[in-house]
Parts: sequence; C-alpha cells; structure tokens
Amino acid sequence: MSTALPGAWRRARGWVAAAGVAAVLLITALAGERPGTGLDALGYALVVASGLVLAAGRRAPITVLAVTGLCAVGYKAVGFDVPAVAYLVAVYTAVRSGHRTVTLAVSVGLLLALPVAAMASPADGPVSEAFAQARGVLELAWLIAAGAAGEALRQAELRADEAERTREEAARLRATQERLHIARELHDSLTHQISIIKVQAGVAVHLARKNGERVPESLLAIQDAGREATRELRATLETLREDAAPPPHGLDRVPDLVERARTTGLEATLTIEGRRHEVPAAVDLTAYRIVQESLTNTVRHAAAATASIRIDYRPGVLAVRVDDDGRARPGTAPVPGVGLLGMRERVTALGGRLRAEPRDEGGFSVQAEFPVGRPS
Repeated sequence: MSTALPGAWRRARGWVAAAGVAAVLLITALAGERPGTGLDALGYALVVASGLVLAAGRRAPITVLAVTGLCAVGYKAVGFDVPAVAYLVAVYTAVRSGHRTVTLAVSVGLLLALPVAAMASPADGPVSEAFAQARGVLELAWLIAAGAAGEALRQAELRADEAERTREEAARLRATQERLHIARELHDSLTHQISIIKVQAGVAVHLARKNGERVPESLLAIQDAGREATRELRATLETLREDAAPPPHGLDRVPDLVERARTTGLEATLTIEGRRHEVPAAVDLTAYRIVQESLTNTVRHAAAATASIRIDYRPGVLAVRVDDDGRARPGTAPVPGVGLLGMRERVTALGGRLRAEPRDEGGFSVQAEFPVGRPS
C-alpha cells in the first residue's frame, strides 16, 4: 500500500501541476479585459490547453514546447493579454532534457511571432502598443531565466550520474581485488594438495615400473591430471593478474580434453565444422572451458557411455555443443551447480548465449554461441 501511493503520485503529479498552471492562466484571462469579438471561447480554450499540455513535458518536451508556443500566439491573436507562463515551463523542461538548440530556435521564432499576433488582434491600438503587449506576454528576462534553470538542473543531474558511475567503478574494482585475493589463496592451497597427489602418483608409478609391474591406466591419468591442474592454476592466476601473455588454453587444446576423457572409458568424439577462423582470445579460452566443464560433469555425474563435442565456425558466430547419453531425462530441470553457473556467467559476459538442459532422446546437452564478428 505504501509503495503503491508514491508510484501513483509520481504518475499523477504531472497532471496535477499542469492543471494548476492551466487554472492560474484561466483565472488571469477571466480577470483581464475580454476583446468581445466572439472568439472568447477559442481564447479560453487555447489558454487552458497551453497549461494542460505540460503534463506530457517529460515524454515529449519538444512537442510540448511547440504546442505551448502556438497556443500563446493563438490566444494573443484572439486578443487575450495573458503571460506565456506555460511556454516558460516548457522551455525549462526542454532545456533540462538537453534540447538547447531547438529551444533557442523556437523561442526566437515565438519572439518574432508574438508582435505579429498582437497587431492581428481585434483589439484596437497602435503598433507600438501591440509590441509592448507582446513583450509583456513573454518577457525576455523570464525566458532566459527558465532556460538557465533547466540547464543548471541538467548539469546537476549529469554530475550526479557521473558520481554514481564513479561509485560503481570503485565497487567493481574492490570486487576484482577481492576475487584476485581469493584466487591467490586458492592457488596456494590447491597447488599444495595437488603437488602431494602428483608426488604420490609419481612414486606409485616409479615403484610399479621398478618391480616390473604393469602401471594402471588410472594411475597414469591421475599423474597427468595433476600435472595439468598445476599448470592451469598457475595460468589462471596469471590471467587474473592481467598478465600480457596469451591464454594457455583454447580450442586447439580440445582434442587433448577428448583424449583424456577417453582414458576414463567414455567414448568421446570431436567434430569441427565450418572454415576455422580466428576468434577473440577470451572467446577461445571460454569455449575451451565449456568443453572441459561439460566433459567433467559427464564423467563424474552423468553415468554416460558416449559424448560428442561439436565446434561449428559460422560467419560471425562460434557455436560449441557437448551432448552425452547419460541418465538425464526430458522434462527434468538441471541442478544449477557451481560449474553450470560459472559457464553461464562466462558466456553471458562475452555477449553469448548458453543452453544447458536434458535432451529429448535422453542425456544432457550444453550449447553455447558466441558472437565473434565477421571472419576476415
């Protein structure tokens, strides 16, 4: 209830202010001398219209500026000596919206048109009196004041917007620094643990070979995975430190991921379609991570026998798709784990789209598309 009232007031206050201006102008017109030419009704209508049209000032400031100016010329030509207050409000609104040049041009035209309208008025009087009445309808000082007020408020709003952007940039910088700190902590902790795994796996492989025994494939896979994980941790930390070196992984390393997945017993296939072209480094790395995370999820959670990786180079688009025949069933919502959320954030940050959902024929599908510009 409390939130609905302020919203309703914001929508209605424009009409309330416009009705107030129209009422003041109408009272001024009724209190003044009426020309008695049979056009009084038209004059009153123009006076009221010049005030009511102000309700649309924020949505269409130039249109309101023109309408209030025409109304002022119209009721002056009919013979109503009413100040062009509505036009001054329209000038303020238009300048505040940034339309300074158009406002200046319309105001000059109105200053020239008002004396002509005064001379065309049915009210009797010499030309000098007509010019004096026109000057009174739209005093130049008030016109300048209205424009200056609108410009001052516009500049204040621009400064406020700039201050808000500065605060947002500072907040993003603090968040980036915090992430870098967390990345360093994770690097130190995980590198230590992975190093222990590497050493233990290396010792086991050495002892097996020393004793003339066959080294299990799983043990060799653990040794290779530990070595690769150490390299990736170091490369990720260097990326976060804004190292100038190119990303260590990309689409050219996807075949290695496929071979590694095969060592786990997964029948993985890789298909590359289209004419390969250069893609931005960030897209190259993210596409690699999509395949890596998808295959990892397939091996760990999907209980799948096969997986297919498709990389499609299209004009202006890079598409990556990873399908498996795991236990996911149509109609079941995927669990938004950390890996899936991370993939979505990476793809979205690059202006791409990600779909991760069960397939109609069973299993799971991850599809990512990245805009990469036209190939040269």
